[in-house]
Amino acid sequence: MTTAKKPSAKKVTMKPAKGKTWTDKVNDPTKEYQIKKLEKDFADMPAGSKMLIATPRIIDEYVRHIPKGKSGSLATMRKDLANEYGAEYTCPVTSGIFLRIVSEAAHEQIEKGTPLSKVTPFWRVVDEKSALNKKLSFGLEFVSKQRKKEGI
Repeated sequence: MTTAKKPSAKKVTMKPAKGKTWTDKVNDPTKEYQIKKLEKDFADMPAGSKMLIATPRIIDEYVRHIPKGKSGSLATMRKDLANEYGAEYTCPVTSGIFLRIVSEAAHEQIEKGTPLSKVTPFWRVVDEKSALNKKLSFGLEFVSKQRKKEGI
C-alpha cells in the first residue's frame, strides 16, 4: 500500500488586481462604506446588529491617526469605527482584508522611495504575532523593525 504525499505548503503572495496597485485599491473612489443589519449571527456579532463594512480608505485614515510610539489593535479599531459610523460592530473579515491592502500599499510606497513619515504606519496596528503579519508580501521583519524603532 502506498500513501500519497501531501503537497508542501507554499506561501502564496497576494497581488492586487491586474492593472491596479495596492495604492490604487486604497484610493478607489468607487468604494463606499455600508451599514448592514445582520440577518443571522456572524462572527462575534448577534443577529439584528448593525455592522459597518468600511473601505480601505477609512482603515487608512484611522491608522494614520495613531500617534508615533503608540499601538492599536484590530479589535479597538473595529470598535472605534463602528462608533464613528453609527454601527454596533465593524465587519472583522473586511477589516482584516482592508488592513492588509493598507499595509501592502504603504510598503509599495516605501519601495518607490516615499519616506516612512509619509506612509500609513500600519505597523502600529499589525503586530509581529498577528496572522496578518505572516501574510504580508514583504515578510515579518519589517513590522518588527518598525515597532522596535518606535518602542512598541
